[in-house]
Amino acid sequence: MKPSSTRTRKRTAPRKISSELTAAIAAALDKKAEDILVLDLTKASAFTDFFVICTGGNRRQIQAIADAIVDAVGARGAKPALVEGYERGEWVLIDYFDFIVHIFLPATRAFYSLERLWADAERVAVESGPVHGVEGSKGPKVQGSKGPKVQGS
Repeated sequence: MKPSSTRTRKRTAPRKISSELTAAIAAALDKKAEDILVLDLTKASAFTDFFVICTGGNRRQIQAIADAIVDAVGARGAKPALVEGYERGEWVLIDYFDFIVHIFLPATRAFYSLERLWADAERVAVESGPVHGVEGSKGPKVQGSKGPKVQGS
């Protein structure tokens, strides 16, 4: 007798967006970061689960965005493992292990083009407003998107 040809389908659990990640995105939005993009790297062979990529108009704004993110995530009890590029202010990287925030000047973002380097990563839609599923929150809505849509382009 032939063995059954039924295949078991692996169920993927819904992606969990941490409160620290939503706090970081909300802080960036609050400081008027532009072209915010969240890349879900959980299915990639990556060293983190998410990239948050955003743009500031000048060095001072980039530093203000970085400060706001560190403060907002710190209020939830998390400290960054690493902050790089703060003094130069062209590209600030803030590493929280589960997610990494990249804050760029427009020309620096275009030059390094992380969106292109991680083109296979799933884009996560970011909308301002309450956090999906978190009662009384005033942060962003963060929801998965299936297409290769790059916001702000």
